[in-house]
Amino acid sequence: MLVMRDRVRAILITDDDHLLTIKRIKPGQTPYWVLPGGGIEPDDLSLEAALHRELREELAGEAGIHALIHILATEGGREYFFLARIRQWNFANRTGPEFAEADRGQYLLERIPLTREGIGSITLQPPQLADFLRSRLAQAGDVFALPDLRAAQPGEHR
Repeated sequence: MLVMRDRVRAILITDDDHLLTIKRIKPGQTPYWVLPGGGIEPDDLSLEAALHRELREELAGEAGIHALIHILATEGGREYFFLARIRQWNFANRTGPEFAEADRGQYLLERIPLTREGIGSITLQPPQLADFLRSRLAQAGDVFALPDLRAAQPGEHR
């Protein structure tokens, strides 16, 4: 039986227009990059609350959420991608439970230029998000000009 699980992810932009990513290095696998975020917990009051919690756990960070810019439906659930400006972070002070499990591999924080070339230089997962970001950067250049999907679909999200 497939368990449906919704997730939130942050497209975190620094003051100097870089994308904060987490490089995942697992034994026996090719490295890949993901965006900070994770599963929505039962006591999260909203998608945004879940994202703020995840950012505190994974980055000891705080961000200002600008917009929900992409929703990816998969067999396992939905992933909500929020565009945000990272205000502060301290990767050394992260507290997420996954960091204590040595068999899960390494988590390295990396800043990637927020350009088509920058996104194309890494294996960002899921690939549909990488394609979405490269496409939007080619069309508009400014990801902060993308519409906020929260306004387009009221009541759809927690």
